Amino acid sequence: MASHLIRLALILALVAGCSPEQPATAPAPAFNATDVMFLQMALAQIVEGDQAAALTAGRAADARIRDVSTELRAQWKDESGTMQRWLLGWQQPLTADPSAGAHAGHGDLHALRAADIEELRSASSGPVFDRTAVSLLLGHLGNCVETSRMEESGGAYPPAKALATTVTRRRQAQVQRLLALAAAQ
Repeated sequence: MASHLIRLALILALVAGCSPEQPATAPAPAFNATDVMFLQMALAQIVEGDQAAALTAGRAADARIRDVSTELRAQWKDESGTMQRWLLGWQQPLTADPSAGAHAGHGDLHALRAADIEELRSASSGPVFDRTAVSLLLGHLGNCVETSRMEESGGAYPPAKALATTVTRRRQAQVQRLLALAAAQ
């Protein structure tokens, strides 16, 4: 009986050893470098834009400009939470590589400068502040659209591409509203 068990064990060992082991293949990631770059750049743009929108929401004389700023802040809060969850889930950094070479294919980080925010902060109340705010927000929202379009054309993660499409649509509508306000000033 013991010899039969030994024979059976040897046969099982041989059979197990004869079948080639299947290589462990990881599924292709559901995201690509463009998805990561879009989310990182968008998060940076949200942080910067929120500074301008917060000042504008609190100081603009024109209620319509305050409304756009308040709307932006609410949308950015929602969008940034989603973006952060995806990056953390992919184990990717929340911030983009700041070196110029990392952005050679699409330009720089499209950042608002501290001087831009200071100019808005120091603008006189009333029409001067409103013109400065509209101008600053228009430039910033244009950069946001550019970043979203990068994702729409080169991203791989369908939910991120859908978010980029939503962001593009929202920011373009806000740009149109701000342009109409600028033309009326």
